[in-house]
Amino acid sequence: MPFQRKYRYLALAVLGGSLACKVRTAPPAAPPAAAAELLEPDGADPFSVEVRRGRAILNATRDSLPGNVGNALRCTSCHLQDGTREVLGWEGVYARYPQYRSRSATVQTFEDRINDCLERSMAGRVLRADTAPMRAMVAYFAWRSRNAPVTPSVAGPSITRPFEGLTPDTAAGRRLFEVECARCHGPDGEGTVLATPLWGPRSFTIGAGMARFRTAAAFIHANMPFDRPGTLTPQQAVDVAGFVTSRPRPDFAAKGRDWPQGGAPKDTPYATDAGGRTARH
Repeated sequence: MPFQRKYRYLALAVLGGSLACKVRTAPPAAPPAAAAELLEPDGADPFSVEVRRGRAILNATRDSLPGNVGNALRCTSCHLQDGTREVLGWEGVYARYPQYRSRSATVQTFEDRINDCLERSMAGRVLRADTAPMRAMVAYFAWRSRNAPVTPSVAGPSITRPFEGLTPDTAAGRRLFEVECARCHGPDGEGTVLATPLWGPRSFTIGAGMARFRTAAAFIHANMPFDRPGTLTPQQAVDVAGFVTSRPRPDFAAKGRDWPQGGAPKDTPYATDAGGRTARH
């Protein structure tokens, strides 16, 4: 099958929103605003074709890149609905690179950022920058940032700031998970046909950004339950996040080298060589 057609078919086969929390006979309905957004160009020119190929890969990452994904997640497991949902959205993100990242203490390119996700969030392997799939994904992100001002080296907004003063109650988080989340994510967080695994060997690694409970809380508060986003209080979001991130998940072997200049966030769930702190729930 030609490369272009292969990835277009893969995109059509992917289920809608991957992190959902209320079971229905079908996946929960997406808010109408996301559906109205233009998510890819429809032209027949080479760049438009490449952009569509990139979107297909991002929606079917494991099938598209089996040698680079080691778990059951795909890019849109965290960047919901093609990155149109609040928190971790994709609009304008390409325009903020190259960008200094304190976790690596380096200036990263956008290809570096994609590889961070492949290694950490998808427990996989890096993808060379000169490969066709990487070029396609970068083309898609560039197209999604076509109306954004270019602001290289400027970090994105802090999504965790509203949760800095909150401490998770993991017992309360477990109870809330059982009521609101388990029916889609599974009682043991193993994932279902409607939702991705939240812990265990098929989920994101301890080195992923989502393994920090305040990052997870920002995502949960903005997006969960999938069909009723924003209905949890900030404390409830922190409680659920604290419970989920306390569960076992794949290791990330290079985690000790994170934040080499120090300054690891207080909710980092592991120690670093530079003296980073290990979060306690």
